[in-house]
Amino acid sequence: MRLIKVILSGGGTAGHINPALSIAKKILEEEPDSEIIFVGTPSGMENRLVTKEGFKIRHVKSYGFKRKISPKNVVHNCKAAYYAVMGVSNAKKIVKDFRPDIVIGTGGYVSWSILRAATKMGIPTLIHEQNAVPGVTTRKLSAYVDRVMISFENTAGFLKHPERAVFCGNPVNPAILKADKEEERRRLGIDKPCILSYGGSLGARPVNEAVYGLIRDYSSKKGVKHIHAFGTGSYEAWMTKAREDGIDKLADVELCDYIYDMPSKMAAADLVISRAGAITLSELAILGKAAILIPSPYVTDNHQYKNAKVFSDAGAAILIEENKLGGESLTEAVEQILSDESKRLEMEKNMRALARPGAQNIIYEQISLLLKK
Repeated sequence: MRLIKVILSGGGTAGHINPALSIAKKILEEEPDSEIIFVGTPSGMENRLVTKEGFKIRHVKSYGFKRKISPKNVVHNCKAAYYAVMGVSNAKKIVKDFRPDIVIGTGGYVSWSILRAATKMGIPTLIHEQNAVPGVTTRKLSAYVDRVMISFENTAGFLKHPERAVFCGNPVNPAILKADKEEERRRLGIDKPCILSYGGSLGARPVNEAVYGLIRDYSSKKGVKHIHAFGTGSYEAWMTKAREDGIDKLADVELCDYIYDMPSKMAAADLVISRAGAITLSELAILGKAAILIPSPYVTDNHQYKNAKVFSDAGAAILIEENKLGGESLTEAVEQILSDESKRLEMEKNMRALARPGAQNIIYEQISLLLKK
């Protein structure tokens, strides 16, 4: 067994953090003696998720750039530019202290500092891009890093050095690969149709509003188990409303801020209602879950809609755009799936056909090749 020292960085949202955790777990599975630390921002969600998995985390200050031009955003972008420069300097100190064999990023603006520092110091580097259209961080870093792992084949065309791209798909939590529906339903005590819903790690108001109406008018009256995460940004406000309406007292309704045991809950569900982030879609495909997808309209190049359209066109999901979302449209879509078992089973079959479960292995192979250089 080798002692491999690895720095991993990915922050901002769970969509960047969870792939980094999946890569870390794969490295430890192959090389249990490895030492791994994470680098994130002082206040980012990565602090909670990474430490919960038992990894240490170091910090650099970093801000994302605002695309919309306004006096306020100009000030913000000046600050972001300052920390982009200073962050690299601070990241160099972390690299010198830890002396990693490789540095790996999974997106989010925090990845810029640590990966750019590593490239300047001649340390092997790899970045993973989850979406079909790469983010600003990936596009800029693709000029410097040794490998860019991509989840969609056409992503290479957006990169400055497409020859450095390796198609692998999205890495998912290893527990997703092993999760069994019936086993998880027994463990969780679920013996009825089950809906799992969430609008992202931070929450999404339109999704929460529509799902709240669904819980009140459908799930609570149809004998359905419903698990919903409001997101960390609005959990307390929604729970106040749930207590006022008595929703929190319903035996088959489980409300939370964030779903920490996602592999278990997703495996147990008969239907998943969610945004259309790349990692979520990869998990749904591997587990073969019928889904209702509500792509976020606030992301770069509308990539969630493009992702969701692939799954909708394949008959694996029902796509509802946010501007058409409401309690009534959501209830209608849920009824279509849960009242027709043959339709649900067909959607599950179509979903599994889109799965790419070997991403971790391909990423690890590339890590091993870089370590041999």
